[in-house]
Amino acid sequence: MIRAGRIQALLRRLRTVRRDLIGDLYHALITMSWPRFVLGMGLLFFLVNMSFALAYTAQPGAIVNARPHSLMDAFFFSVQTMATIGYGIMYPGTVYANILMSLEVLIGLFGLAIATGLAFARFSRPRARILFSHYAVVTPYDQVPTLMFRVANRRGNQILEARVQVTLVGNERSREGHDMRRFRDLTLARRDTPSFAYSWTVMHPITSESPLFSRSVADLAAADAEFVVILTGLDETLSQTIHARHVYRVDDIRWGYRLHDVLGRDPRGRYTIDYARFDDIEADSPAPDR
Repeated sequence: MIRAGRIQALLRRLRTVRRDLIGDLYHALITMSWPRFVLGMGLLFFLVNMSFALAYTAQPGAIVNARPHSLMDAFFFSVQTMATIGYGIMYPGTVYANILMSLEVLIGLFGLAIATGLAFARFSRPRARILFSHYAVVTPYDQVPTLMFRVANRRGNQILEARVQVTLVGNERSREGHDMRRFRDLTLARRDTPSFAYSWTVMHPITSESPLFSRSVADLAAADAEFVVILTGLDETLSQTIHARHVYRVDDIRWGYRLHDVLGRDPRGRYTIDYARFDDIEADSPAPDR
């Protein structure tokens, strides 16, 4: 049996979710998936029309040529009214029905405007098609251990003024004994590029000033560490800022490996990326004893 405490906790969670959804409804409608958006709009359309259908059936003879007490006829009359179709077969026959019809048309006009605006906002949202390599590696580069991972632009256009930021997030304990989640930015060999069109290998040299210096895999795992990557830039086609985010966890880091080369040229001399091997890594040297 489910304990009463669990039921109360579940109810509190549902109330919180409902309050957050209503309080930020626009954000929820913009960010939800297309199937959920279409399903939600369809369900709302059905509920509104069913509510008006029940109101129409409350008065006999409100709809001319509708079958007496027919909820189906009243529902389809409501759909025709809200969509301003007006076939002419059924029409309001009383003052009560005309008032309901006028109110429904007003709601329908506002609903159409809102649905159109939401659909346009969803279509016009800039979306980045940035591909991140599945693994990040730690391998020597210019005799310095370097954290590397790869990103690529899946579109054929360019991302202007692209900028990448890598942050190490992990649990740390202060000198007073307080545990907290700390954010430490990693210094990159190249943080930005004027034009990002193909592949970009992001590198962080692990020098004595790096938060990763002298830290083992076990240390990072004990701190529940993760590397948060944020890439921003200006889409050349849309002239809008795009964002991409990816997280590498400790299990996604491969020590003593290097990224496989994926950049090549086609017969016309144009650069190409072999996406089939984009996530491939290969042993650079025996893995160090960490």
